[in-house]
Amino acid sequence: MAAVMLQGTGSDVGKSVLVAGLCRALANRGLRVRPFKPQNMSNNAAVTGDGGEIGRAQATQAIACRVPAHVDMNPVLLKPQGDRTSQLIVRGQVRGTLAARNWREGRIGLLGDVLESFRRLHDDADIVVVEGAGSPAEINLRAGDIANMGFARAANVPVVLVGDIDRGGVIASLVGTHAVIAAEDAAMIRGFLVNKFRGDSALFVDGMTAVSARTGWSALGIIPWLAAARRLPSEDAVALERASGRASDRPTDRHVIACPITPRIANFDDLDPLRLEPAVDLVMVPPGRPIPDAAMIVLAGSKATRADLQSLRDEGWDIDILAHVRKGRPVLGLCGGYQMLGRTVSDPAGVEGPAGTTPGLGLLDIDTVLTGEKTVRQVSGEALGARFDGYEIHLGHTTGPDTARPLGFLSDGTPEGAMRADALVAGSYIHGLLGQAAQRRAWLERIGITGSGGDHAADVDAALDEIAAQLEQHVDVDALIDLAHTHRSTTQASSSIVSVSSIPAP
Repeated sequence: MAAVMLQGTGSDVGKSVLVAGLCRALANRGLRVRPFKPQNMSNNAAVTGDGGEIGRAQATQAIACRVPAHVDMNPVLLKPQGDRTSQLIVRGQVRGTLAARNWREGRIGLLGDVLESFRRLHDDADIVVVEGAGSPAEINLRAGDIANMGFARAANVPVVLVGDIDRGGVIASLVGTHAVIAAEDAAMIRGFLVNKFRGDSALFVDGMTAVSARTGWSALGIIPWLAAARRLPSEDAVALERASGRASDRPTDRHVIACPITPRIANFDDLDPLRLEPAVDLVMVPPGRPIPDAAMIVLAGSKATRADLQSLRDEGWDIDILAHVRKGRPVLGLCGGYQMLGRTVSDPAGVEGPAGTTPGLGLLDIDTVLTGEKTVRQVSGEALGARFDGYEIHLGHTTGPDTARPLGFLSDGTPEGAMRADALVAGSYIHGLLGQAAQRRAWLERIGITGSGGDHAADVDAALDEIAAQLEQHVDVDALIDLAHTHRSTTQASSSIVSVSSIPAP
């Protein structure tokens, strides 16, 4: 079998999108393709069919491959829940909490899990497209690395380095990476790509030649700005910096739906389907700005509900939300946002931080108690008279009088969510609730909008095809496939992936 790995000169150079696009391009060629990311750090997670968690980007890449998402596609997932701590997910299941100070030591023991997951994918595919994390140029993190060169060398997977020309200094970042990493690591890199190019790429041919001359790497393509990438689910909060803005900066003939960006916001891609609606202006509100006058407010999920509740109050957003409701305008809370709408959120065991109880916004007559037991499952059902398909990822149990007015019902008849007596405030644990067109239309009708967008899944699929077509045009995909097969030749010669004990010291 074959494998190739895309690493980047830095974070947010477009690795996730390029892996997704290449997966779709290779799948369109009739190949059995699988995505793989050894280690991810993101609070935007997805649920696999067997009830495990993986990064949202790897779930999108599985869609690109036209295969179900599997925990082996992202064996190590870190979900930040405080400034210095992260929940550790290994092969889809919680394995504990790691502090930043002990992550370097902790990850060394995870390489075996990573290689085992890679082996299983590798054995079930014609080609595996691997995504790195951050940059191999972060040489201060090289010892014990499992995300970039530590994995590439352990599994003997050839690497293609991606540079981002839009941020500037792409020649220096590519050549600089070659200069600072160890010679053995640099030898793993066989080619490079320049991403996010605007204008006539012929103007950068000399730049590509200069990089090749200084590194010995093959120039594999200059990729234009991929407009369709914004239609894919966001992997992490970096995307929020681009999505946030003032309502006054936008067209005035649309209805504003606002969502405050809390420090530990999670699964905010739940709101992406609203971007399909021409009549909706989705405003992600960054810290330091008031929630604008809106037709509807949505509170997204959170990895640390009590801490984000305090942040809402620190920003004065609780006052904005209460004033919004007094005007007779609706609020929807999703997952952690649902919990925030209640009377209290209690964490007696200190699952998300210091033990204690935090007053909620008091807009729903419910209380939530956080426990160590985590609900992770795919679900379907009906709410507001329309079907939904989604998933749950949450800690805790929510009870109270308003749960007797469920927002909807799961397909097995279980009540789901809660709604206030006047139906103005509602909460749900369902991620992906707004994805299907009929369900989204039901919500928009409550604020006087006629929804006209399609199913979000269909739009994502179309975007993947558009990206794949552009990569076929601007990337030497045949050369990438040939490069990937050099991994097959090596692994066949050795009969197995390199064992953990035989990894050369960095």
